[in-house]
Amino acid sequence: MQQDSQSLPEEHLTEETSQPLRELATLTRDNVALFWHSCARDLPWRFGHTTPWGVLVCEVMSQQTQMSRVVPYWLTWMQTWPDAQSLAHATSAEIITAWGRLGYPRRALRLQSCAQVVATRYRNKLPCTYEELIALPGVGDYTASAILSFAYGKHIAVIDTNIRRVLMRAFTGTESHGGSTTQSDRELAAAVLPEDNHVTAATANATNTTNTTCTSSVWNQAIMEIGATICTARSPQCTACPLQTWCRFKAAGFPGLGRHTRPQQHFAGTNRQVRGIILQALREAHKKQQVLQRCEINNLWSNQTQLGECIASLDHDSLITILPDGTLALP
Repeated sequence: MQQDSQSLPEEHLTEETSQPLRELATLTRDNVALFWHSCARDLPWRFGHTTPWGVLVCEVMSQQTQMSRVVPYWLTWMQTWPDAQSLAHATSAEIITAWGRLGYPRRALRLQSCAQVVATRYRNKLPCTYEELIALPGVGDYTASAILSFAYGKHIAVIDTNIRRVLMRAFTGTESHGGSTTQSDRELAAAVLPEDNHVTAATANATNTTNTTCTSSVWNQAIMEIGATICTARSPQCTACPLQTWCRFKAAGFPGLGRHTRPQQHFAGTNRQVRGIILQALREAHKKQQVLQRCEINNLWSNQTQLGECIASLDHDSLITILPDGTLALP
């Protein structure tokens, strides 16, 4: 669920410099809304198909994970634990097993910690203010903003990698280089966000409307979808993009297309891979109500030093239990 100082010109946006961006964005509204309602993927957490809690689960699962991979896990997860209260009472072993191969499994334990707070402090209802959401375990700025916009229809800018890329390209004519979200990114997102004037709460929430009003919620979700499916990092499909008529990046000849400040990270041979192998073996053992024997552990990875380091790190993260005889189990 990010940007360097080259994201925007060095000067911050002022009311004077924001106005042309706002006017340009206004021209795109109808196309963006039409795209959302006619072309966006009908994922199971969109268009009123789930609760605010379901939106939170989706956002946590989709951090650094493709939506296509998330769908089957999300469906099984929500069928097993449809709300915060049910997840709060699950065991760590059940949660880690259900998380499967989504990666970054500490997210699963943080999600349960979040569920426990929601179940007890908020009586099983996900809060609807930024301050309350950001205070929940595992919920950062992006996730809090996404829940407010996607689930509650609140007027707030949402910024992730895809949204930032589309806004940078379409409205500033420059490439997004990755990295952390900057103040300039926030100013741009706020400048082009629809105002939601004279919009009812039901209409403002994109998940509950079938009309083509471009609310701020529709805008955020549509821009994210454009970035995920059309305006991709390396191969933008401009002919399918609802912003193509006004896109300054296209007009400028795609300067710096696909250039990033950080190289792509490799997976093979990393501790992430080894940790994943260990956890998968433990999931299989857990399903059989067994522990992982020492000989089985040693056969998981040829580099025994790296294997030991990964076992220690998993134990430190409370993702596994090292038993007195050296065998391993899920907690």
